[in-house]
Amino acid sequence: MRRMGASAVLGLSLVLAAVAARAAGTTLTWHGHAAFEIVTPKGKVLMIDPWLKNPTNPSAKNGKDPLASVAKLDYILLTHGHFDHVGDAVALARKTGARLVTNFELGTNLAKLHGYPKEQMGFDTLMNIGGEIAIAEGEVTVALVPAVHSSGLNDPYAGDKDPDIAYAGNPAGVVVRIQNGPTIYHTGDTAFFKDMSLIGELYEPDVALINTGGHFAMEPYMAARAARTVRAKLAVPHHYATFPVLAQDAKRFAEQLEKRGVSYKIMTPGSSLTFKGARPINN
Repeated sequence: MRRMGASAVLGLSLVLAAVAARAAGTTLTWHGHAAFEIVTPKGKVLMIDPWLKNPTNPSAKNGKDPLASVAKLDYILLTHGHFDHVGDAVALARKTGARLVTNFELGTNLAKLHGYPKEQMGFDTLMNIGGEIAIAEGEVTVALVPAVHSSGLNDPYAGDKDPDIAYAGNPAGVVVRIQNGPTIYHTGDTAFFKDMSLIGELYEPDVALINTGGHFAMEPYMAARAARTVRAKLAVPHHYATFPVLAQDAKRFAEQLEKRGVSYKIMTPGSSLTFKGARPINN
């Protein structure tokens, strides 16, 4: 009887934990530019392309240090090697112990050239396009998907040598699938390409984080086409208003989405969306 009682208590505890995780929901926060933070129902914290010191982040204005308020970070996900996406990854990793999820070449050179702690990456987190890995004790599955862009990492040891850009592997998009939560697709800086339809077929993202600033990546009308092509249930624009050469707002993107019948949310830097299961509850 005692054994049965203990088993029953354990089973009840697991059920309650699962219910609590579902009730907790998933939080998605935009820190400006391409930087997004995800908190899972079980409290794991992920950041994608964490350039927190970008000029649109309210936590980086008036002399504030946006890294000071980051108390917990479990994983850093990088789409490619450009400075505005690698951002503050190394400093955040040193502060929090966050493990690095990205392609093998970018991870290796980020450790070698920029000092990302080698012990905070490995075969469990470094991957390539086409692969999927489970992280966060199985609560999160990450896939790297194709992107049409470039990827290079500044080489601080190059001196006057030419070139001073180190190889950073293939650029990618990132798909994050969360148990009891949404499937989130971050485009990185990809251009539109017709095989984005495969991303939609495979993953059917609940929310797609779409670059829409133009010049270095998709123009707004192509970004809207991308949102439709990947079957986004909700599209969120990013990668705009940070530099003068980029689109300074997301109005054209929104107009194009409305023509295509795609739901969207224009977030402001520092704001969050909360999901109950796969559905946003404050959209």
